Amino acid sequence: MNVLVISPHPDDEVLGLGGTINRLAAEGHKVTVAVVTRGWAPLFPDEQVARVRTEAQKANGILGTKELKFLDLPVTTLHAIPESELNKVFIDLVSDVKPEYVFIPFPGDRHEDHRQVFDACMVALRPVPSNNFVKKIFAYETVSETHWAAPGVEPVFDPQHYVDIANHLETKCRAMQAYKSQVRPVPDARSIEAIKALATWRGSVVGLQAAEAFAIIRSIC
Repeated sequence: MNVLVISPHPDDEVLGLGGTINRLAAEGHKVTVAVVTRGWAPLFPDEQVARVRTEAQKANGILGTKELKFLDLPVTTLHAIPESELNKVFIDLVSDVKPEYVFIPFPGDRHEDHRQVFDACMVALRPVPSNNFVKKIFAYETVSETHWAAPGVEPVFDPQHYVDIANHLETKCRAMQAYKSQVRPVPDARSIEAIKALATWRGSVVGLQAAEAFAIIRSIC
């Protein structure tokens, strides 16, 4: 099975579904991760961008990602790209990978990149005959983004699908530790402790030791 994970920034794929990626890879599925944005000088020095890219490669190697793509769109300025051009990037990506399962960011995330990526993905994943290979679409939660929305005013993450990652949580944490420039000390949401706490909480909701949770956007059996 082909699986496509769309990550607005390097590390979103690990924070949101690192355990699920590792489990799918271990089960023999081909997982492609597409990192949408990159930083550009002078706001993001070239050496910093190169370091984060190296971290992404290491982290995804730990998870078992089969292919890591960098789309190199400008971070925080996706709104400056004409909508048709932005949509085409994702249309071409979906056409190239031909995924059966697709994981995309949640539209209520605080970061504007996440919201814009979600919108473009929904255009690319329209239920038309040319996309009939897409069977399931899930939105994942990203600590430090999904939970910073304004409750009752903006969309609230309300998962209906859970993946048991009890045997993959430690690998997820090792992958996050590979992002040395992004991981933070406790009590930051990007700390290893916070990642474990969320997995434990999501697992407890459905009687598991650890889980990752997803909102179902489309499911075709």
